[in-house]
Amino acid sequence: MSDFNKYDIESICQPLFDELNGIMSFKWDDWVGSILAEFSVEQQDSVRLILEKFLPAAWDKTNIGTAPQVVQALDQRLGGVRHAQLLFTSEPSGDALVFCAWWPWGNGTHISLRFAPFGQNLSGKEVTDLLEQMKVWARI
Repeated sequence: MSDFNKYDIESICQPLFDELNGIMSFKWDDWVGSILAEFSVEQQDSVRLILEKFLPAAWDKTNIGTAPQVVQALDQRLGGVRHAQLLFTSEPSGDALVFCAWWPWGNGTHISLRFAPFGQNLSGKEVTDLLEQMKVWARI
């Protein structure tokens, strides 16, 4: 496995999901291959505070160009950060990280969150194994 291992993801994700589980529930999202949650915009301030505690880097349309290369690669994989979207990331460990994509709905009533590990040198099996552990912490 790369420099990013189970202990890195555990120290970020287990407490993150513990706090968020009191606000929302999670499910698997086949579309992006990630853990998905949706919540009402009325909760956005409290959710954002929790995310910032565990995923301290926040990227948007205005600053994504200054992000580390691994974050820019993730941005490309997700189709690019658009207006009002955010990409929260952990500090890269080696060339990998945990991310949360913050995607407001077009109708302005809800926000979707998608969580997963990302790394350009993580194998498919490594990503799958890390996601399986994340599912446990997210109670899926």
